[in-house]
Amino acid sequence: MMKRRDMIPLTALGAVGAYAATRRVKHRVIPDRPSPVAVMKAGTYEADLTGQLARGIAECGLDVRGKKVLLKPNLVEFDAATCINTDARVVAAAVEVFERMGASEVLIGEGPGHRRDTWDLAEQAGYRSIIPNFDRRFTDLNRDDVALVKSFIDGEDMFFSTTVLRADLIVSLAKMKTHHWAGATLSMKNFFGLVPGSVYGWPKNQLHFFGIDESIIALHRVFGSKSFAIVDGIIGMEGNGPIQGSPKPVGVLVMGRDLVAVDSTCCRIMGLIPEKLSYLTNSSYGNLTTDGIQQRGEQVIQVTQSFQVLPAFRHLLAS
Repeated sequence: MMKRRDMIPLTALGAVGAYAATRRVKHRVIPDRPSPVAVMKAGTYEADLTGQLARGIAECGLDVRGKKVLLKPNLVEFDAATCINTDARVVAAAVEVFERMGASEVLIGEGPGHRRDTWDLAEQAGYRSIIPNFDRRFTDLNRDDVALVKSFIDGEDMFFSTTVLRADLIVSLAKMKTHHWAGATLSMKNFFGLVPGSVYGWPKNQLHFFGIDESIIALHRVFGSKSFAIVDGIIGMEGNGPIQGSPKPVGVLVMGRDLVAVDSTCCRIMGLIPEKLSYLTNSSYGNLTTDGIQQRGEQVIQVTQSFQVLPAFRHLLAS
């Protein structure tokens, strides 16, 4: 096992570099078939989350038998007065579902962009008390051993956690929130937590240097092909997200294998126009329009809630 201080390329994972990103793409690769996206109702965190996740995942045709699954929640900060993080009960339900589905291992990893004591944050957010065997499953991605991904963006190399690179499937367990820089933070933006803070600082300074939208696109290009998205929209966040916004009850879980399709669907549920978000329109592959999305579960129009946004993002509003 390499140590972070060695910072030597992990040659066994060299294939990851094949997904190297550039700032802008000239042509979007459209999947040759519609992308299934499941929208499952869950009115509260006391609902049958395990059952709804299992049904939604089945609707999307995901098979995890024998795979090492890494759950990547959004665990960025804690404030008891609001709803910043992916709820611990959703993460616990996901652990149970993927184990039932036959995953060889179900791990949890996060590298918060604000808090440097990840374990204390997990304690405050209820992860350590609610999620079974949390301490055994969890890796602080900010401080994990790292390996090199070549030409991550604009020819620049980047280091990532070996726990991330060795996972067969990364599940982006995101929170449905507005964002004061990106407009909305969903399954794709959630991948910022894959970048090790011990190498790149807080709040992931190198990604801000590259540009928020450009970094979201690059992370999706590297990791999107081995990912699945589950967005916690039971209670989202509107206004000055992703930390200082207000709770917004929506009552849904949104999931699918195509992260662009999932995030586009979430935007429509939030009353936002996904075609106006730069990182969605410039992503190198994925279904963005409703014509390319096969809706499963609830129809978007049945669960739409208009999210408030900051004045700079009023152009994103559908009405």
